Amino acid sequence: MPSALPEGEPAPPSGELPGYAVKALGSAPFGVYVHVPFCSVRCGYCDFNTYTLTELGVDGASTGTYADVALREIALATRVLGPNAPTVKSVFFGGGTPTLLAASDLVRVLDGIRAAFGLAEDAEVTTEANPDSVTLKFLQTLATGGFTRVSMGMQSAVPHVLDTLERTHDPDNVATSVAAAKAAGLKVSVDLIYGTPGESLPDWRTSLDAAIALRPDHISAYALVVEEGTKLGAQVRRGQVPAPQDDDEATKYELAEQVLGAAGYSWYEVSNWARTEADRCRHNEGYWSDGDWWGVGPGAHSHVGGVRWWNVKHPNAFAARLNAGVSPAAGRELLTADQRYDERVLLAIRLVDGLPIDDLRPEGVTAVAGLIADGLADGPSAMRPRRVVLTLRGRLLADTVVRRLLAF
Repeated sequence: MPSALPEGEPAPPSGELPGYAVKALGSAPFGVYVHVPFCSVRCGYCDFNTYTLTELGVDGASTGTYADVALREIALATRVLGPNAPTVKSVFFGGGTPTLLAASDLVRVLDGIRAAFGLAEDAEVTTEANPDSVTLKFLQTLATGGFTRVSMGMQSAVPHVLDTLERTHDPDNVATSVAAAKAAGLKVSVDLIYGTPGESLPDWRTSLDAAIALRPDHISAYALVVEEGTKLGAQVRRGQVPAPQDDDEATKYELAEQVLGAAGYSWYEVSNWARTEADRCRHNEGYWSDGDWWGVGPGAHSHVGGVRWWNVKHPNAFAARLNAGVSPAAGRELLTADQRYDERVLLAIRLVDGLPIDDLRPEGVTAVAGLIADGLADGPSAMRPRRVVLTLRGRLLADTVVRRLLAF
């Protein structure tokens, strides 16, 4: 089952934001996230807010009607943010499997965002894709419509690992779909997962080598997290498959850094590597850098000027509220200064540029020397340009670094 929504105060039916939040618009990059909740099958490890088509009715939650519903939320966003809303710097279609929608519908939603807010001349527009769900013609339609980037869900190149994850795509289709995306003129990222039960170190090396052979612009590598409520979580709890081990995942992360670095990819966020600075995912950098974004879709989260809110989870409820002229927001948080500080430390420390020491509170400044002594933070970077930058060991223990900087 998808994870639960956070607790918070009720969101107003109009979607109205406090004046201070709207006034802050433009002080940070503004992006739009579009959640497409459909999947052909549910992978056993996934707790994202996704639904197979057989789980849904037709009450506004079908692939054929979803674009129209998403456009209603975009219209709501224009009313809430007002005429001074900033131009959109990045758009990211995630899921789920966005490419289960028709390419023309994805473009239609992007056109709605462009009409509502305008797109920056160099805007980054990404869609996630399953390798089995795209063709050259599909990707050409996206490129012509303004998409610039595709993030391909590869996860592994090893069949038995894909079987454990219940990923149904044909591994051979990854190379075909990446080649098609390049032929359409799109930048390409591939996503990998490591630490799957039964995955050996040679298996992980096979996946890394296969990803590099595709010559993508960007590679993401995430440690598998076994979530409560998922099929994989139940299998681990019953002892049917072993739980991922921290030491194993650390070894695989170190191998990723070694292999990707040798192939010309540089880390810029703990789980992300890019060929050049221009190949980084600017949309995700907006999240990590305390940017503003509007999240469209069931269960999508948004943040504007220190206010965070989230939509109702079920696609039918999401559609029903918008069709009734009501905001789909289920709840929200008005972030305090302390919460915003904690989140800035948590996110910025994961980036290659690190966190300015001068931005830290006294207890954080005091902790820096110990982090350097323990090999978690880079000493020269702390001297000049006075930033806390993680070492490789620090990346493996990033949560520990955050707790020490925040004196938890």
